[in-house]
Amino acid sequence: MGIATTLLGSRAVAALTAPHGVDRYLEMFNPMWAATEVRARVVDIHRENPDAVGSAPVATLTLQPTATWRGHRAGQYVQVGVELPGTARRMTRCFSISSAASLPGERFTLTIRAHDEGQVSRFLVNEARPGQMLHLSQAEGDFTLHESAATPTNNRLLMISGGSGITPVMSQLRTLLRDGYDGHAGRKVTFLHFARSTEDQIFADELAAIAAADNGVDVHLRHGDQRFSEFELRRLVPDFKDTDTWACGPAGLIELVRAAYADSPRLRVEFFKPPAIAAGSAEGDVSFARTGASAENSGATLLEQAEALGLRPEFGCRMGICFTCTSRKTEGTVRNVLTGEESSLPEEDIRICVSAPVGDCVVDL
Repeated sequence: MGIATTLLGSRAVAALTAPHGVDRYLEMFNPMWAATEVRARVVDIHRENPDAVGSAPVATLTLQPTATWRGHRAGQYVQVGVELPGTARRMTRCFSISSAASLPGERFTLTIRAHDEGQVSRFLVNEARPGQMLHLSQAEGDFTLHESAATPTNNRLLMISGGSGITPVMSQLRTLLRDGYDGHAGRKVTFLHFARSTEDQIFADELAAIAAADNGVDVHLRHGDQRFSEFELRRLVPDFKDTDTWACGPAGLIELVRAAYADSPRLRVEFFKPPAIAAGSAEGDVSFARTGASAENSGATLLEQAEALGLRPEFGCRMGICFTCTSRKTEGTVRNVLTGEESSLPEEDIRICVSAPVGDCVVDL
């Protein structure tokens, strides 16, 4: 479909199909036809923790993307958009890819936990069925693995994860094993994961098989009250600060890991939810100019304050990643809750999901 794709993506065709674009017309004929957009059909849904009690359900969705999918590197995530029943707009969230690295057009998997506050995750885990169409971004993120079986080194690798943070590091491990990683020449992987309980442990059978195989991978699973500690890490990997490490999970776990590694450049981390930096004293008023709504500044992010006033601004990841919530700040100062940086620039585009007002603030919303 090379020539056809080039033609369909041309400016001339775009002009002829304005304002909707060629992909809207292709989608009407076949949802799997696309010129530039990426969509995917749900092929299979597998329940990962059906016996877990008191934990959110987890499911792995196998997706067949359109030919426009450029593939992914192990450790990356994708934005998933879905039209939820009873709503008039598409909602978008980011999910890590759990399968081994993929090539253009290849199937891949998302392993998703249905969080109580997550409308999209609950729908995908509990209500989506094979045949469901999803809207996707291309794969994104720099939490990627540079080690491969094709480029052997003597490096030892360490992967630390907690809860659903296992998904990107599982993608990395699956990629290594698929491509022939065998632990020879001193190359070993230590895989350390923390889960709420044995029943809540996802990929349990696969991890048991990996642990039993002669592949140079040491699997250590910790459940319940078994918490991360630098003492245990040092016992498992004495030179961990000099070991290439990938860590993903809840903010509390990552903060402990970061403290153990201090300023070691070998540590790479990925947060599920970014740790919020204290916004300081909340003063002044927040105004949303387009609707005329205003309130006393509560110190929360502008997205949260808008929602508290009954507004429904567009948003996606709520983590400052996808830029769906970008709005124009016309007056005032905001603080980035991820970095603590403040900006007072006039007529500035900001991500309202990670921006908290400092004093009076006006947003064109």
